[in-house]
Amino acid sequence: MRIVVAGLIGGLVFFFWGAIAHMALGLGDRGMHYGTPATTTLATMKADVATPGIHVLPSLPEEKMTDPEAVEAFAKDNAGSGYAFVVYQPNGNPGMADMGPNLGKQWVSDTVAALLAALVLSLLPGGFGQRVAVAALLGTFATVAVLLPFWNWYLFPLEFVLGNLTKYVLGWALAGAAMAWWLGRGR
Repeated sequence: MRIVVAGLIGGLVFFFWGAIAHMALGLGDRGMHYGTPATTTLATMKADVATPGIHVLPSLPEEKMTDPEAVEAFAKDNAGSGYAFVVYQPNGNPGMADMGPNLGKQWVSDTVAALLAALVLSLLPGGFGQRVAVAALLGTFATVAVLLPFWNWYLFPLEFVLGNLTKYVLGWALAGAAMAWWLGRGR
């Protein structure tokens, strides 16, 4: 039960840290641009793209990615052209009008992550400082494992990766401190 309570505390701390990191510090949005004219792009996508999901533009069809001649011709034809990694939803983003469901899902995902972190922290033989350090390392690990490949392969802006690295390392250190405090009670 103490691991569950530690996870709930950590989830709340990380959730509220996330709000501060995004709204006050802008750490999660570094490298993202808002207000970009989109009318023509979205109209074209609505006409050309029926499938929601991630679209890499330009890209070869999957069946041609193993054909060296097609890859070479594609690279030559698209050298110097634009590139986009687009998350496309043909019916729009309902979270823009009502953030309530998104905030609920965010709290649940933060709490599940914190429950996993609390389990790891509970297994450590050391005390408070070791647990906080391990929680910060878990945040570092998650960011490096997920966002560095996105920077490498999909050209996510480095400032986006570094902003999120800062957000996750500090956030999990804070959540880790709260969880370490709870886990260390009564020792």
